[in-house]
Amino acid sequence: MSNTTTEQRRVQTGVHFMLGNYAVAEGAIAAGCDFFAGYPITPANEISERMSQRLPEVGGVFLQGEDELCSINAVIGASLAGAKAMTATASAGYNYMQEGIEYAVAIEAPCVIVDVQRCRGENFATQADVMQMRWGAAGDHEMIVLAPSSVQELFDYTIWAFNLAEQFRTPVVVMSETTIALMRERLAIPEPDKIQLYNRKYTKLPPGEYLPFKAPENGVPDAAPLGKGYAAIYSINPHDERGRIDWDPEVFDRLYQRITGKITENRDIICKTESFHLDDAEIALIAYGSEVRPALDAVEMARNDGKKVGLLKLATVWPTPEEQIRTVAQNVGTVVTVEMNIGRYAYEVERICAGHCKTARITKNRGLVHSPEEIYHALKEVIA
Repeated sequence: MSNTTTEQRRVQTGVHFMLGNYAVAEGAIAAGCDFFAGYPITPANEISERMSQRLPEVGGVFLQGEDELCSINAVIGASLAGAKAMTATASAGYNYMQEGIEYAVAIEAPCVIVDVQRCRGENFATQADVMQMRWGAAGDHEMIVLAPSSVQELFDYTIWAFNLAEQFRTPVVVMSETTIALMRERLAIPEPDKIQLYNRKYTKLPPGEYLPFKAPENGVPDAAPLGKGYAAIYSINPHDERGRIDWDPEVFDRLYQRITGKITENRDIICKTESFHLDDAEIALIAYGSEVRPALDAVEMARNDGKKVGLLKLATVWPTPEEQIRTVAQNVGTVVTVEMNIGRYAYEVERICAGHCKTARITKNRGLVHSPEEIYHALKEVIA
């Protein structure tokens, strides 16, 4: 098979009317994913289904795990072997993966995890996993979590997730939702040469000089190819630059300062937001995921009524885009967090806004996305 044919098979260039879960799979394949492991769970099953069909077409491997623990650990093993690897699950399944995610963080194994959020046991809409994605794994760690709001962004953000995972050698979560996962929308897939891909950096040192966890302060260690004589121990325990288990507090501290620092000190590279009507706004809505859509409609409704309202869309939820939120808070009178839960991420927003402006919340967790009218009605109460 020629390289051109492989690229054409990987990247289904053109305009499609596609299910959100299929868009995730197509984004992963386009990003170079060559290993997927998953266990059936609604509403994420279509991702596994599509990957089981598409990966063999491009020389990849699909594994049907017996459970979520198998799936996440298979993904980690494949990653260490050099694969671009991914799994997908839904809220309950994501709970089971926490120990594996903790391990991936500790050994710096790049991988992508898609969590299609649902209400407990039912395929109804929610954003209640937003704190679980950040804090679920044990130990000091940072997480990168992306929040798409459309089928197009499910494709685009999955590619982005693979690039971030490879660049920072860390698990990256795509925070999907029942709403967009099971929605069909227009999806435009570009030509292969228009898709920017980041591949992990491999060491140029000979095996005798290579230290698998040596990196600059807040930096990312170079990877080593498997089966080429590079010895490495991948332990969840505190380990030194060679990978040997070392319980010395100084060793432990240096390790986790670097592992967390490579994320927090690169917020300017990782964090992305979009602004709508914020230039003259007196009130700013902040939303992420599918709630961006009705929030933007509500902003337009407010603008039509002569109210100066704007919207900050969070493409990156974790790490928190603090600078972008703070800038908004310093230029408006009130910041209102809109989310589909009982008010979780609002605490982050309010922490950053403290001392700069007033804050309010528009939240609900009833299995349905807010309607624009609901948001606008609540917004009028805030204005009053």
